[in-house]
Amino acid sequence: MLLPDLSSIHDLQPLADDMRRLRYTLHCCPELAFEEVQTAEIVASRLKEYGYSVATGIAGTGVVGTLRRGSSERRIGIRADMDALPIDERNTFGHKSLHPGRMHACGHDGHTAMLLGAARHLAQRGRFDGTVHLIFQPAEERGFDSGAKRMVEQGLFTRFPCDAVFAMHNHPGAPAGTFMFRKGHFMAAGDRVFVKVIGKGGHAARPHLANDPIVAAGSIVMALQTVVSRNVDPTQSAVVTIGKIAGGSAPNVIPGEVELSISVRSFDADVRRMLKERITALVHAQADSYGLRAVVDYVEGYPVVTNAEAETELAIEVAKELVGEARVTEQMAPLMGSEDFAYMLQACPGAFLRIGNGPTDGGNTLHSATYDFNDENLVVGSAFWARLVERYLPVA
Repeated sequence: MLLPDLSSIHDLQPLADDMRRLRYTLHCCPELAFEEVQTAEIVASRLKEYGYSVATGIAGTGVVGTLRRGSSERRIGIRADMDALPIDERNTFGHKSLHPGRMHACGHDGHTAMLLGAARHLAQRGRFDGTVHLIFQPAEERGFDSGAKRMVEQGLFTRFPCDAVFAMHNHPGAPAGTFMFRKGHFMAAGDRVFVKVIGKGGHAARPHLANDPIVAAGSIVMALQTVVSRNVDPTQSAVVTIGKIAGGSAPNVIPGEVELSISVRSFDADVRRMLKERITALVHAQADSYGLRAVVDYVEGYPVVTNAEAETELAIEVAKELVGEARVTEQMAPLMGSEDFAYMLQACPGAFLRIGNGPTDGGNTLHSATYDFNDENLVVGSAFWARLVERYLPVA
């Protein structure tokens, strides 16, 4: 399909250097969940400079830029996440983090730069009829009570009504500039479980006078391995991972308690409920069998990312127009990772998509201390956003 009057990669190329400099600025000064003050100021300042109506302070540090053109009542929302992760960066390039213990290890600096590039182009040359809401969201990485959840609860789509909403995330391991989609369930629900196994501490040489929570914790770890293999229908997907065990301070001391942290992923609502029931019951039963007590804090996190059929199909068409059919995957396998854009998709139909970030050589994977966003994506990603707006809000 030839649509020469719509935005192309060539049209966005003049903004490449500016987007790269902006990303480096953001990468140098990463900010954690709900602390994105400087990032939000940069975003708001740029949007105002481009001629957008700007609202700030949404969910604390969230920013929304609005641009209206023509007479159509159709409205589109596009979201970029802004927060970084509590990771010590190990890269040595010039734009590495200036703040120990904070790093853009998931590419949100690139997501923000791409959307601001599209914002500038749309304001200067965009051919559309309707309203564009650009949503810059805090705290995607929080895992619970996140930025998307708070923005929706604080009336995001009441203040800035959208007929459809879209978001994009980079995907290490796929070639840069390629696009990946999936209609329906795309990314898993993610829950977290915090367990305390409470026993009685004592001397390692006299274990009969103590009640050892480490032994009980080991039994709990092994019992939890049966939840997916023996309680989940083999045709369904689920993951239960014990990511942390903490207890004890010396080899000759039996501690009084042990803590476990567990990650739980699923796609089906019934499976999700069952996982909660079985994990909670198993933890208590195992602790009780050793004469100990367990405290379980089961924190329900992000829901399943579910893409709408029509909006995903449109996004696929735009990607094919932009980079060619061979560089587009229409129905990739579901991902067990979680994403809080799911809250926005619960409130408004839309689509979440992935853009390839290149090889994972040298540990260039998400949440790695050596990760970096691929600058090749800046022009391609911003061109996708600009063209999507023009396709969703066509000029008569």
